[in-house]
Amino acid sequence: MRGPKGLGRKRRSSPRDVVSWSTLFWCTLFVVINCALFSGFSFYAFRFLFGKTFQPVLVLTWPAPSNKPISPITISVREVVMFPDQALVFLNHYPRTAHVFTKDDLHCVYFSANDSSRSQPRFNQPPIDIDGGDFHNQIVRCPLPPRRLTLSVGLKHNDDVPVVPSYSWDWLAYDALVDRDNTTIVFVKGLNLRRERISNTAKFECVYGWDFRTTRFLLRSDVVSIAQEIVRCKTPLSVLSFPRGPNNTVKVSVRVKGGGAKGILDTIARPAIRPGLANPTHRKEHEMCLCSMVRNQGRFLKEWVMYHAQMGVQRWFLYDNNSDDDSDVVIEWLRRANYNVTRHAWPWLKTQEAGFAHCALRARETCQWVGFIDVDEFFHLPSGLLLPDVLRNQSNYDYVGEIRASCYSFGPSGLRRVPVQGVTVGYTCRLAAPERHKSIVRPEALNSTLINVVHHFHLRNGYEPVNVDKGVLVINHYKYQVWEVFKEKFYRRVATYVADWQEEQNVGSKDRAPGLGTRAVEPRDWSHRFCEVRDSGLRDRVLQSFVDPQSHLLPWQEEGGDGVVQVQKQQKVIKRSVMMMRKIRARRKHRVFL
Repeated sequence: MRGPKGLGRKRRSSPRDVVSWSTLFWCTLFVVINCALFSGFSFYAFRFLFGKTFQPVLVLTWPAPSNKPISPITISVREVVMFPDQALVFLNHYPRTAHVFTKDDLHCVYFSANDSSRSQPRFNQPPIDIDGGDFHNQIVRCPLPPRRLTLSVGLKHNDDVPVVPSYSWDWLAYDALVDRDNTTIVFVKGLNLRRERISNTAKFECVYGWDFRTTRFLLRSDVVSIAQEIVRCKTPLSVLSFPRGPNNTVKVSVRVKGGGAKGILDTIARPAIRPGLANPTHRKEHEMCLCSMVRNQGRFLKEWVMYHAQMGVQRWFLYDNNSDDDSDVVIEWLRRANYNVTRHAWPWLKTQEAGFAHCALRARETCQWVGFIDVDEFFHLPSGLLLPDVLRNQSNYDYVGEIRASCYSFGPSGLRRVPVQGVTVGYTCRLAAPERHKSIVRPEALNSTLINVVHHFHLRNGYEPVNVDKGVLVINHYKYQVWEVFKEKFYRRVATYVADWQEEQNVGSKDRAPGLGTRAVEPRDWSHRFCEVRDSGLRDRVLQSFVDPQSHLLPWQEEGGDGVVQVQKQQKVIKRSVMMMRKIRARRKHRVFL
């Protein structure tokens, strides 16, 4: 069957459709010669009219490269702190290079402790990890040096290794900040002061200076208060007026009177100024915030943050205590999802009380109330209220400075694997009686000593704590989870006055798991322990309020397969993109500094 004209039929070419090569050549040559003649005529015409004053100028649409030479990548090390299981190497804030270092850039260099020049390194080792994605604040974690050796950090393929001082963690002033009343708050390790007791200030004094190798040039000041591991000092005027930048060199320490030069704590503490509100009674930006100290809690952070956001929390302060599980990647994901979460590197061992005091000072400027709970603890409101409702009810009384909620400890609930839907849905069996309480505090009500025992703070005169009714607010503490998760608690406890579980101390303490002993060996009946009361109240609320009607998933779940595996795969992808973004930001800042 023949189709319409032009379809289904081959078109025959005619001689008129073909152009010979000779014709094409002569046409092209004609066009080129005419263009050359026109250009030459135009040039001489302009020269005749304007003489030598006309000079063509080439305008670049792409910015010309700077003639300033690119600074080579260098490294500047501030100091080294020796921990029992690793060494922390603190890099200087060094905007001249503005480089974010990775494990591929650096190596840990080990020397003889008696070789002051360090010209002959014994050997190198790769770092354990590098904390901090901003060139302003990076900490390199190195394996401990063998006996009689010390260490530094250097660039690979570069023999220039900086000489740095080294300090022991058990005798150290490690952090400091200037409060709104111009006193300096110093966080120290090694004084071994009694728990929850105010110590005698007359036995101590504060010292400020640039070089602590000699006491001749140190400024001395009085101690205003001292309790546990927190010292409040009277700041000298010369220190307050000294300009502060990212490389502030003024350090502060504490001296035990009568101890001479040996009585001064080694120090890496440089006082930083925290902005203070002109009117502390002014309404804060956030009504409810949370502060927590975390270590390797990355796979649980999404559920913890997302759930509490629905309950009325607006701001999260996470103090990271040496995580190595990509927690920073999860936090970056949450920030991209518009959750107001910040991560603060807090590498100091067994300093949870000091970390919470530090967090209270940071949160005070923007938060009306701050809750201090762990990532395995969830506020549960059986009445169906939200946290702001409870806080507003308590705010009607000006004397209320702390709200205390009872904690119920949940067990594995018969599970042997991490629940895919999260802890709030997976664990539904608990002990009958509450073990302790946790607090939501008004930061403005805290005592100036900042004494706290994790569960509560000491308050200023005129403020009192109140116990909230269990029918209004409780805390579900998913303390005894599946063994895969629970055994992590044996690694190290974060509280100052709590012994690590491997140690034969206070074996009968409520902090420990009853009958477990000091070894991380799973009991045969672990999955059925700590189950006295079935409690599905929080699970029911989560399934009713959080499940997506189309996918039937909770917001912290991943589609397809095992939830934990999916999260780990997603974390690897996010981590690569996050590191790329950090490097781009660092290069932009580098251009500003240049």
